[in-house]
Amino acid sequence: MTKTLHVGYEMMDHEEAIRIVEDAIVVAREEIPKGAVADYIPELGKADPDQLGICIYPLSGEKICLGDYQTRFTIQSISKIISLCVALELFGPEKLFEKVEAEPSGEAFNSLVELDLNSNKPYNPLINSGALAVAGMLIEEVSFHDMLRFARELCDDDQIVMNKDVYNSEMATCSRNRAIAYLLESKEIIQTDVEDALQFYTKLCSLDVTAEALANFANRLANDGVGNLSGKRYLSSETVRIVKTLMLTCGMYDGSGTYAVEVGIPTKSGVGGGLLAVSDKRAGIGVFGPSLDSKGNSIAGCRLLKEIANKLRLTLFFDTDLLHASRKKYSLNDFPKHIPNLPR
Repeated sequence: MTKTLHVGYEMMDHEEAIRIVEDAIVVAREEIPKGAVADYIPELGKADPDQLGICIYPLSGEKICLGDYQTRFTIQSISKIISLCVALELFGPEKLFEKVEAEPSGEAFNSLVELDLNSNKPYNPLINSGALAVAGMLIEEVSFHDMLRFARELCDDDQIVMNKDVYNSEMATCSRNRAIAYLLESKEIIQTDVEDALQFYTKLCSLDVTAEALANFANRLANDGVGNLSGKRYLSSETVRIVKTLMLTCGMYDGSGTYAVEVGIPTKSGVGGGLLAVSDKRAGIGVFGPSLDSKGNSIAGCRLLKEIANKLRLTLFFDTDLLHASRKKYSLNDFPKHIPNLPR
């Protein structure tokens, strides 16, 4: 009996889908030497840059898991998605967005510039200043152990723990995040103990996950916050909608716009090399590749997702021309002559 992968608008042969992903991995590996691991955090600098793995978990059908998909790595900034989910559930969007905006920043993920000069609030909750502001809200309502339990549940992975070596390494080198946190306190965005908020945030960044665990979480986001096998609701529809929107517009730091154009899948990255990608109503995807580009995103992981986005119909902006026919080339002469003000 032929196995099938239900992704996108059509049903694809499972073995054919595996072949597509395998070919994409070969292409993506060519990008690895162009990047580098995040050695500004000493413990992350020990990662093997040649590692690359992916797990695709469709809403209907079998998982595709290839490469280093079971390798443990720290979640880093992808934890911002978990924190955002919890904050939206606890406080609602109106109260949350009193503390942070919902706009792309255009600056590096750890920048202080816009917060200091242009805005009294962080631009969005997926950059460091925004995530620290969210941590300042959460710490008054939930403990780190509450967050750990919820992360395990969302990711369907009870082996997730805090990596103490990475946590200690980050806390020893977090001067920039500490500066951001105290700047937030000066603006009355953080109204609790700054050091407690900083430690809370850093502990969440230090959770050990796998690409498969991220795919499990992404699958639930793709399914409106509901477990597609259990039918259990983990998150409200409103929370999921807001999170996926922010992932598309802000999830890849100051490379979010280019990534949205080239890949078109709501994605959140982390400097540990992880990518959590949500193909809405189709599949959840987790990727691990610790070699990073200049923006702090997995360089091979981004290329891998770019390679499969259209071929597996995972992109929001699925282009049938790329799958079924060569793209027709148009010239201005192909357009109706009556269109006003069309340059000739």
